[in-house]
Amino acid sequence: MAVASPEDALRSPGPFRLVAQLSDPHIVEAGALCMDRIDTAEFLRRALETLSQLRPAPELLLCSGDLVNDGRPEQYAHLRELLSGLAFPVHLMCGNHDDRAALRAAFPDHHYLGVYGPCDYVVDALEPLRLIALDTMVANTASGQLSADQLHWLDRQLAAGPEQPTLVAMHHPPFATGIAHMDAMGLEPRAARALADVLRRHPQVERVLCGHLHRSITHRFANTVACVVPSCAHAIGLDLGADNDAGSWTEEPPAVALHLWSEPVGVVTHLRTIGHFPAHRFDPADPEGIGTPPASRHG
Repeated sequence: MAVASPEDALRSPGPFRLVAQLSDPHIVEAGALCMDRIDTAEFLRRALETLSQLRPAPELLLCSGDLVNDGRPEQYAHLRELLSGLAFPVHLMCGNHDDRAALRAAFPDHHYLGVYGPCDYVVDALEPLRLIALDTMVANTASGQLSADQLHWLDRQLAAGPEQPTLVAMHHPPFATGIAHMDAMGLEPRAARALADVLRRHPQVERVLCGHLHRSITHRFANTVACVVPSCAHAIGLDLGADNDAGSWTEEPPAVALHLWSEPVGVVTHLRTIGHFPAHRFDPADPEGIGTPPASRHG
């Protein structure tokens, strides 16, 4: 795959693909609150409204795990209702709060989820951009895992498209973050090292997209960039350091991510705070000089 030069990266982008990502909505039964305090359904409604108002609209929405809070059929039924009527397709992923069988039963038309085993899949509808989803969920535990079979499958998928820019998505980030209580339930370290070995063989991987941590975090990983997106609901507290092992959650503003691929730039990731923020065009004739270069403001 050709690598963009520094000069290319400064050029105006050509035709593009736009993938939206939201994570960790933690939907519960209709009319209930998550942890008896958080209206996660309303948070998801606001996130979807924000995405629906974007121009241009996303071509695909990736929901990167912890779709519901307890893996119950009634929660997935509520999630399906909330996701109905969108103008763009939705691709779902499992997180540690999910249940594969209940997810598949609630979304039988989402054939990419398969019928048994991990919900690993490839999306080729965004050509030339590819999306490869890896299911890191382990039943009855918060930590994540990737089997040898999954890693061989990933290696084969990447080898089949060496010239295609690719997003690899997984719920559990493959690196430690310094948030001790969350690192303790991260991706199993041997699996993270094995994943890195695979990715180093495939330079077309533009991003590793993750959730799980309910925060915005970026890390250089295996010759690519791994990025964690915030929850579209509540945030995990920024409790850095080994002494902060109890954990907390906060009411920081939630957000969604927008992954914009273009030629020749590659993938650029934007974080969009959820909510309505009217745009005000810069006007060079403004009496305060907002639209004029700094030097012009001072004569």
